Amino acid sequence: MPTETPALLRPRALVSGDLVAIAALSGPLHDSQMPGLEQAVATLERMGFRVRCSPLLKAGQRHWWSAAPPAEIAEEFNGLLRDPEVRAIIAHDGGQTVLGYLDLIDVEAIAADPKPILGYSDISLLHLVLHSRTGLVGFHADVATPGLGEAWQAAPAARRQVLQDLYSALLTGTEAIGALPTGPSWECWRAGRAEGPLIGGVLNRVVRTQATRYALPLDRFDGAVLFWEELGGEASWVWSDLQVLRHSGILDRIAGMVVGVPTAIGGLGSADDSPTLPEIILDVLGDRDIPVLGNVEFGHSGWNLPMPVGVRAGLDAGRRTLSLLEPAVRPRGASGPVG
Repeated sequence: MPTETPALLRPRALVSGDLVAIAALSGPLHDSQMPGLEQAVATLERMGFRVRCSPLLKAGQRHWWSAAPPAEIAEEFNGLLRDPEVRAIIAHDGGQTVLGYLDLIDVEAIAADPKPILGYSDISLLHLVLHSRTGLVGFHADVATPGLGEAWQAAPAARRQVLQDLYSALLTGTEAIGALPTGPSWECWRAGRAEGPLIGGVLNRVVRTQATRYALPLDRFDGAVLFWEELGGEASWVWSDLQVLRHSGILDRIAGMVVGVPTAIGGLGSADDSPTLPEIILDVLGDRDIPVLGNVEFGHSGWNLPMPVGVRAGLDAGRRTLSLLEPAVRPRGASGPVG
């Protein structure tokens, strides 16, 4: 495992007319998803970008549960990383494949030409590992097809415009975004304030990342705002994964916690006296004085607020606010790591 994490590496800002690649970085494209993919392309074009779909992103193209064998996905991903015309990469969807090609990624290409990589679910593991290996700011944000192409289209028009403006500002602007748009579901599960770098993703992917040789060193969690969400499984699994973070020392180092809306988790607050998600979290945290903001819209519950990994955030759980205090990208002409 690495002993330290490289300096923060911000991708170069996008400009109008830049080429964004939609890639099959994990799961396959199903026939039923074609309308969503087409809508995702149209959304990115409305944001002012050119769009290219990668060759593996072909309906019916698959290998088991993946778009292709891991080595083929890595080869295509590396090609996008090395292609100077491609200025950003957005995953078509999540899945169960990233663990298979972590050791095949061209990290030197990332260091030479850092680009925004967008996605959540299985892609959150990719963000964490690349952050550990290169310092890259990863964009835990909507994937293309279920996100931009489906969830965004189902949102009210006003919210869809808010999302489009937010993502555009995040990818093209070199000033801090400030406060993210608060939603009615946000809840204070433990009051308090914290400032620190955003680190997180799907809870089980955070745990799996830390089990690899590319794990984030523990000092990367010092003062961090840990964000996580979970899809499926059981309430007891969430409790167990949080216990892993406790035993690993992560919970002793973080300054705050932001939790996404739980999705399809069995046994949460059911009639058989099962615990609620806040009860599970506070049980594992014990007497640690860590503010917790819950039910924030990122992850599998619908459209996603972006959580740029490594960027400093400000959390006030009592007031139900979360702010991005630094830009996620650097000016187009800048070179080298920018902290």
